[in-house]
Amino acid sequence: MQLRCGQQQQQGLRDVRTRAAASALIRTPLPNNARPLKPRTQQDRRSLEQLESEKQMCNLISKYTPEYVRSRALETPAGAFAVMARVAHIVTGLGTYFGCLAFDRLTGTEDNIETVRRRAQQLRETLTELGPSFIKAGQVLANRPDIVREDYMNELCILQDDVPPFPDEEAFAIIQEQLGRPLEAVFSSISEQPVAAASLGQVYKAVLRDSGEEVAVKVQRPGIEPLILRDLYVFRALGSLFNAFSQQRLGCNAELVVDEFGEKLLEELDYMQEARNIEEFGRNFASDPTVKIPWVRRDLCGSKVVVMEWIEGIRCTDIPGIRNSGIDVDEFIRVGVVSGLRQLLEFGLFHGDPHPGNIFCLRDGRIAYVDFGNVAQLSNSNKQVLIDAVVHAVNEDYEEMAGDFIKLGFLSPGTDITPIVPALENIWRDSKGQQLADFNFRTVTSKFNELVYQYPIRIPERYSLVIRSLLTQEGICMTLEPEFHFLEVAYPYVARRLLTDEDPALRERLIQVLFQGGKFQWARLTNLIQLAREGGSGIAASAAASAAASRSASPINGSSSSTGLVRAPKAGLDLSDTVRDAARLLLLDEKLRRQVLMALTEDNQLHVEEVRQVLSLLQDDVSPGRLATQVVRDLPSIGRQVMLSWADKVLVS
Repeated sequence: MQLRCGQQQQQGLRDVRTRAAASALIRTPLPNNARPLKPRTQQDRRSLEQLESEKQMCNLISKYTPEYVRSRALETPAGAFAVMARVAHIVTGLGTYFGCLAFDRLTGTEDNIETVRRRAQQLRETLTELGPSFIKAGQVLANRPDIVREDYMNELCILQDDVPPFPDEEAFAIIQEQLGRPLEAVFSSISEQPVAAASLGQVYKAVLRDSGEEVAVKVQRPGIEPLILRDLYVFRALGSLFNAFSQQRLGCNAELVVDEFGEKLLEELDYMQEARNIEEFGRNFASDPTVKIPWVRRDLCGSKVVVMEWIEGIRCTDIPGIRNSGIDVDEFIRVGVVSGLRQLLEFGLFHGDPHPGNIFCLRDGRIAYVDFGNVAQLSNSNKQVLIDAVVHAVNEDYEEMAGDFIKLGFLSPGTDITPIVPALENIWRDSKGQQLADFNFRTVTSKFNELVYQYPIRIPERYSLVIRSLLTQEGICMTLEPEFHFLEVAYPYVARRLLTDEDPALRERLIQVLFQGGKFQWARLTNLIQLAREGGSGIAASAAASAAASRSASPINGSSSSTGLVRAPKAGLDLSDTVRDAARLLLLDEKLRRQVLMALTEDNQLHVEEVRQVLSLLQDDVSPGRLATQVVRDLPSIGRQVMLSWADKVLVS
């Protein structure tokens, strides 16, 4: 297998993050008869190169290429005939819809509110009738404000929860074929009808015969892969046909949009990959007592079937159910937000579809995730840029925010950001209101929808999933608590990571935050410490509470006899490692030493009061004994590095 790596993993990461980054490289090797073929045209090659460059992550070569889709769709005369029949079906369905749009335009009713609502509903019904690829395309478009207007997005969101199931007899036949034995040999019971249905498959509840454990059995729709390959071939052909128009009028590469969609769709079709996703999430959150990830039975999984632990919990938007269980709603909200941020900013592997049907509240107060088919990855560099974007937004550094857009792929390299900076400033100030706590993603997304039509902004597929994830989680939180403010939870987490994470790149960003325009920002340092203390207190409290509740939980379904979460005393923030690393940096980095000395003597005065305030904040957050032990242990290493640094200077001089 070949490995394409956009960057090497940095040293000095904590073990859990190193393990997560390393295991993120795992991908399914393709079967011998399904090797991706080289792009046939230069245009295909350019589109794929752009897709690869925007990923910026280590990844095995994907199963998807335009040539692979073309060869599979047209590999036999019967396949070519099926493509033509499929084109006729698509043209009939979409032709009828676009004909209705043309009629509305001729009659001057295209902007009528009732007409728009009716046409949005008609589009959803048309996509449903055309099958899984179009349902999935509708689900993707529901999160693409750069392509679809808001009223259509709202209608297409229905496709994420309301999809007709396929016959149970066919489902049971597929499960039995994948297991290689009769259903009764594996399950002592299985539900007669699906408990949930989606675009690519549906789920049954069963009980394992060998252990008596309840499991969810997810089975893929029959004959879906050939149909999807034909559809992707048609989509790619249309993308090539309209690519020049889309780049000129919409500022996006239609071929690239199709390639992103196709790559993700083929990955979701592989249920063994979903099983690996579940295991990866389990490893990432293994040490987090506030998050529950179901186990998976790999011996019972196949390319079309996944068997995982059944999660018996309370739907995350069931407010009466959560409150009646004695669970602290505010703490559950904080746990959910922090677990989502850890996926995005720490692990880089995040749940792409965290709607209310996929998130549950357990009786002991933990949050549980299910359905890991729609999972996306972010590279280390993109995780760091996202943290930069949060910091730049809070610090109202709009020019840097526009630069983050280029780094994240929203804007093409070389784009003139001059007119975009004031637009971002207006959006941010309107969205956060009078104070930072008033910020919400729904408002900023609505404003951003207008911006993407004015400037050449394209939202990469993985970030449409990020936006969808954040919007969905914020919506859930606001359902539970109407006065919920996302940044009140998110920014303490980011501050804590900046101050305590061992990643050298994050330490570098901390320095960038504290120095602006060559001046040290004392207010930012005190603000970061205070915010990090808030985040640390919440984490300690919920962890202790969850652990206490778990002690009385049953071993199978996690139900608890306790009355809910019990508040733990607030714990202090341990900044001993941060202080040790800061001292090491000061000894070894001459430029930083000069900057700190200038900060202490800025404006021709000693900033004694500011230093006193910082030390006052730190006195409860630094363990003198631990710090002294670490300094003594590190002295030989630090001394050696200092001597080598001085020797280098002598040799240079």
